[in-house]
Amino acid sequence: MNWEDECYLLSKRKFRENANIINVFSLSKGRVSGVVYGGNSRKVRNYLQLSNKLFVSHTSKNENKLGYFKTELIKAISPQFFNDKERTSALISLCSILNTLLPESQPNKNVYKSFEKLLNSINLDNWIILYVFFELNLIKDLGFDTNLNKFKEEIFNSNIIKIKIDSKDYEVPIFLILRKLPEKFAKDLIKKSLYFTRSIMQNKFFIPNNLSFPKSRILLENYFN
Repeated sequence: MNWEDECYLLSKRKFRENANIINVFSLSKGRVSGVVYGGNSRKVRNYLQLSNKLFVSHTSKNENKLGYFKTELIKAISPQFFNDKERTSALISLCSILNTLLPESQPNKNVYKSFEKLLNSINLDNWIILYVFFELNLIKDLGFDTNLNKFKEEIFNSNIIKIKIDSKDYEVPIFLILRKLPEKFAKDLIKKSLYFTRSIMQNKFFIPNNLSFPKSRILLENYFN
């Protein structure tokens, strides 16, 4: 089974002496794993960085065996933020969450386009708010709608409201319910937003499936203490 596509690198790990097994997120193929021979060479290693956009050629003898990738760099994303701990943690977190939760070889164009849009906006001042909205949309695209819209009538003169979702208590910043970017990005508001989306993901996807939650995502949250 042979195909070519643009994609984003979600994970990599060493395989044998000079190869890597990588997971990529492709628009047409979804999350796909494969071997990159020569992946530890200086030339390839320099651009096999999480969240970088790649062009890949995939070859596989049959659908049940691990295939092989030939890779080329389209856009280097992660190196732009090597000196920015918060954004680097966010990129690693994004890739880890998608690599864990996306089903193998099942396209999800909504998630792909949303992910690409966020990566193209990660240099903006309000990037962390856009990150939170990405997670909220991801939760819905993966099959669980928080239905925050129905809580609009409960909003009073506060930045936070307490709600119940499936008998669990959550504190939710009102800008998430109104789907409106806040004028100020107070750390406490960001922290509560990240905690809310993390709690939903853990309760609906990670804990029921006995999956480990990415440490990079918790680290990102801690930057806003």
